Amino acid sequence: MPLTAAAWRWFNDLSAQGILITDAKLNIRAWNNWLETHSGHRTERIIGQNLLEVYPDLAKRDLDEYYKDVLAGQVRVISQRLHGYFLPLPPGTDDVSFIHMQQSARIAPLIEDGRVIGTITVIEDVTERVAREDQLVRLLGGEKAARAEAEAANRAKDEFLATVSHELRTPLHSIMGWVQILRKGKVDSAGLEHALEAIERSARAQTSLIEDILDASRIITGKLHLDVRPVDLVSVIEAALDIVRPAADAKAIKLHARMQPLPGLVPGDTNRLQQLVWNLLSNAIKFTPREGRVELRLERIGSEIELAVKDTGQGISEDFLPFVFERFRQANSTAARQHGGLGLGLAIVRHLVEMHGGTVRATSAGEGLGATFTVRLPLIDIGKTPESGGRDNARFPQSVDQEVSRSDFEPPFNGIRVLIVDDDVDAREVLNLGLSQRGIEVQAAATAGEALMMLREWRPDVLVSDIGMPNEDGYSLIGSVRSLELERGGQIPAVALTGYSGVEERRRLLSAGYQECLSKPVDFDELTTLLANLAAG
Repeated sequence: MPLTAAAWRWFNDLSAQGILITDAKLNIRAWNNWLETHSGHRTERIIGQNLLEVYPDLAKRDLDEYYKDVLAGQVRVISQRLHGYFLPLPPGTDDVSFIHMQQSARIAPLIEDGRVIGTITVIEDVTERVAREDQLVRLLGGEKAARAEAEAANRAKDEFLATVSHELRTPLHSIMGWVQILRKGKVDSAGLEHALEAIERSARAQTSLIEDILDASRIITGKLHLDVRPVDLVSVIEAALDIVRPAADAKAIKLHARMQPLPGLVPGDTNRLQQLVWNLLSNAIKFTPREGRVELRLERIGSEIELAVKDTGQGISEDFLPFVFERFRQANSTAARQHGGLGLGLAIVRHLVEMHGGTVRATSAGEGLGATFTVRLPLIDIGKTPESGGRDNARFPQSVDQEVSRSDFEPPFNGIRVLIVDDDVDAREVLNLGLSQRGIEVQAAATAGEALMMLREWRPDVLVSDIGMPNEDGYSLIGSVRSLELERGGQIPAVALTGYSGVEERRRLLSAGYQECLSKPVDFDELTTLLANLAAG
């Protein structure tokens, strides 16, 4: 295999690659300086030796099969991700500076007069290139993870904003509906009292929602402060129990408290501690079914007090448990969720506990097996009074001045039949009474299943349905209605009432099968005119 002087000089001195040439029996015929540097074998000692005898490790790694294939006329390439040496250091060599080198090797046959007379192996150090590729993969992976995290945060924010819209509009819908009914002046004294109770109940619910939103905003901006004083936690808990007891009684839930007398006081803000306990108790009551049980336990553990609220409710799934105290996170944030609320209560609890120097944790054996929330707070001696921090006593009362004009426009709606579907009893009643006052014949259903049963016996001219309902929401209902035969009301005109506002929501509702979409709270004049137009076809 003759080479020119220039070729030999390049081969030995200038090549940035390892070059190995063997004959047809794999005896080494050429070994350049690059290989001397990276293997430790001197050229004059290795020329003439058999490659597989010098490196028996090649056979262990099945690389001898590569050379057999090459001698048969094939070209083989060894992976660029090969760690360590393609040609290992000779036994007894102390130089390990290249142990982590990564190499790419290409083995090709040497052909003369149409026959294979040997092999040529070109070995390249790809350590830096592989490192750059690995770094690029890591950067891309980090960028993808960051993008996925940002997208998840945006989705959570969008879901939260949609929930806020729904939760605020629902009580407002009831309030405005009753106001319009009362302005008609056709309500007796019993009806007036019932209307006032519904308005007050809705207003309180909306106030609570607004306060949660304001507290969450203060937490995010760092403007939530405590008026810290020595607090008798037992009296705080008793006050919170008095507040939630009517809600527990309404669901026949057994509310049991077991509190040990405490030897000291808790440094904290009385109002915020009461809010903390109230949030835990109301959360337990909300997620506990009728005739369930909610237990509160208070005891001393060393230099701390432990408050635990345990319920027999729906429990928390293992997947959601790590996120139960996070803002903007709910186990079910879809329109078909069972329970209302913004999902801020537990996030506020965690922040208030931490501001008081304590810890809070949630445990649950799984869905349907209840949950326990445990708070630990430090105790202080009765004689000590912590310094007061910043004060935040104002509750920012909300007042809304709203002018509602009385409409004398009462077109004839007699004969129009409307089926109302809404899981909220106040919303259902106000729609029923408001439309009935205008001469419309109304039937009302609390669930999608109940509405479908009523359609078998009664044929309305228009269907009016809420969207956010448990189990089967308004989308599920309209899908079931549109699957009915024509004579069973499959093509009945339908109006969607929703607390979820937005162009995309309206487009989705119309695509699902509704003819019109109104956001809560609705105006009865607008609604009745729309119903008349739809009924007229």
